[in-house]
Parts: sequence; C-alpha cells; structure tokens
Amino acid sequence: MLADVGLDVAAILAEAGIDPALLANPDSRAPTELVSRLWRAAAEHSGNPAVGLLSPHVPKPGNFDIVGYAMLTSPNLRVAIENFARHLRLVSDAASIDLDFRERSVMLQLRLFGGREPIPRQRMEFDLLTLLTFCRWVAGKTIKPLGVYLVWPAPADVAPFENAFQCPLHFEADFNGVEFTRADFDAKLPGFNPGLAGVHESLVQQRLVALDGAGVSVKIREQIIHRLSGGEPRREEIARALHLSDRTLTRRLNEEGTSFQKLLDETRCDLAQNYLAKPNMTLAEVAYLLGFADQSAFFRACRRWFDSSPGQYRAFLGGAGASRAPSLQRV
Repeated sequence: MLADVGLDVAAILAEAGIDPALLANPDSRAPTELVSRLWRAAAEHSGNPAVGLLSPHVPKPGNFDIVGYAMLTSPNLRVAIENFARHLRLVSDAASIDLDFRERSVMLQLRLFGGREPIPRQRMEFDLLTLLTFCRWVAGKTIKPLGVYLVWPAPADVAPFENAFQCPLHFEADFNGVEFTRADFDAKLPGFNPGLAGVHESLVQQRLVALDGAGVSVKIREQIIHRLSGGEPRREEIARALHLSDRTLTRRLNEEGTSFQKLLDETRCDLAQNYLAKPNMTLAEVAYLLGFADQSAFFRACRRWFDSSPGQYRAFLGGAGASRAPSLQRV
C-alpha cells in the first residue's frame, strides 16, 4: 500500500528498523513495536497524517491468512466476524475484537496492543478501514456502517475519513470500532459455500493446533487479560486453567525466552495504553482494571513503562497524531 501511494518503502522500513527480508516469509511475525514504528515513519515520510486511509486496493483473503478464506465462505457477516474474532491470533497476537449485539446494531470494538510503543492513530485507522473494506468485499456491496468510532480528537481535515469510511464519524469516543446494522450483519453472503466453509474451518483448526504447539505465551496473555480486574493473577492459577503444572508452564516460558512476570508486565503496559486513551476513564478505574492494589503502584509502573505519570502519558495519547513518541523505558 505504501508503495502504491508513491512512498519510499525502503527508507520507511529502514527508519522503522524492519529488515525487508522479514516480509519475504509469509510465516514471519513482526513485533508489534515495529509495526507502530512503521506507521510513524510512514506519516513522517508522507507528511500526511491520514496516510493510513490512502489504501487504493481491496484486501484479499490471504491478507487474513486462512481465516480470510473462512470468512469468504461464511453464511453471513455475523458468522464471518465472530470466527475472525475467535481466531484472530492466527493473524495477529497484538489485537483483539469484541462484539456487542444491540437491538438494531452490532458494535465491533478493535483493540491493538503496542508493547513498548504507543499505537499511532494511522495504524488503528488502517486496520479498521482494512477490516471494513474486506467486509464490504465479501458482502458484495458497499456496506454503510451506522458509525465509526475513534478515541482521538477530530483532525482539522475530516474529508479523508469521510471518503474512506463513508459513514458518520464519532471522534473522542470511548473505544475504536465500527457499528454495523443488524441487517448487514445477518444478510447472506454471496460466497457462502457450506462444503468449502467446512474445509476452511478444518484448516483453521489445524493452524491453531500448530500455533498452540509452538508457544504458550499467547494463551497465558489471554488468561492474564481476563483475570486482571480481580487483582494481580497468580502464575499457579493460570497454570491450572491451562491444565499445566506450574513447573511445566515455567519451563515452556523459559524455552520461549520469557517469563510469567514479564508477560504480566507487558500485558499491563499494553492495556494501560488502551485505557489511558479513553478520556472518560478515571485513573483509579484504570489502576483497578490493571489489577494494581493501589494507585501508587500504578503510578510507579507508568514511570517505569513510559517515563511519565499516567496523566502526562494520557495527555500525550490525546495528541496521538504526533509523529514522535515520548521516551519509553526498555524493560
């Protein structure tokens, strides 16, 4: 996409610290920090803060791995997106999707986890537009959402957003996402094929088994996210939930070059960025949702993660269109 809009891809990759050889292997995964740096470099080189909305191509099923083909042959968008959300870790281990079914609409909320880098708005905008464009393609029509929701303030020029999303825009929202009509969600997809859908689901399950066999970190991270609001989760509890002994869990994490405490800290850091980007969420609420016993522990963690207080980092995220991130501590 960056090449299609005339940008110097080699220079952008170099500035982001990404080896071009990484892109030649379809099974490679770039750390989430590199993806954020890529978008930050793209915004700088283009001089266009809306560079994430310039994509002139239609996403192909292969962009979403085997999950994309499973979506294509699903009976409707409801099944397609529910399966996509459930199997998202085949596409990315730095994102999650939540669906909120309402009387006349369905709210899709997308969360990205940035690791030790703040998420540039361009990255989120590109991901939301890519997902919406793919939904339009598999539906065979121009789906017009009831709204697109973005947590940051409206830019001076909203025309690129209007042209890209073609629906009402809601800035300074509590989350990043898209609101679909129930009618669009439940309409039959033209590519629905029960036979192929079964084949694709089988392939998805095979890939999940291979992925699960390769590492336990993703599953531990999911357990941590679900348990944090109840206080700091214990390693022994998560080991039992995954039907592993504490010793086995520790050994497998060591083999993957990480530890439970490191995963806990990284997960809290990722979630802190998402929560602090929501202006209506109090710092006390954020500290509670991250499982800290008191706000002082949360403040100390923010100093270590971001080299700033929670309030200072929230102010930075409020101007997330800025090209440069604050100094972040590497831990």
